[in-house]
Amino acid sequence: MFGLLMDNKILLDLETQINTELESLNEEEKRAVGSEKVVLLDQQSVGRLSRMDALQMQAMARAQKDRRNFRKIALKKSLERIKLNEYGLCIVCEEEINIKRLKVNPTVLQCIDCTN
Repeated sequence: MFGLLMDNKILLDLETQINTELESLNEEEKRAVGSEKVVLLDQQSVGRLSRMDALQMQAMARAQKDRRNFRKIALKKSLERIKLNEYGLCIVCEEEINIKRLKVNPTVLQCIDCTN
């Protein structure tokens, strides 16, 4: 299904890149455990400004978790597309996506022409 551009070595390299990023995201997730814990309301133990800082940090941790989860889903879908021999093909025009584009972002689903 792939043309000359998508040979086995390139496909294996991209699969390795995807798996490496997934492992990195899982490690990041392990380090972030507890950063979204509930902020105490007791202003006797924590000042108002400190509590506001804690709430802001909690919101940022949740947003980071959401971005991590979204990226993990996209990476896993890319692995599924590899297994189905659909990886590297534009979902709009079904032409091959440029290898350089896939190396920059292995979750890309469209060729540059269909993106515009």
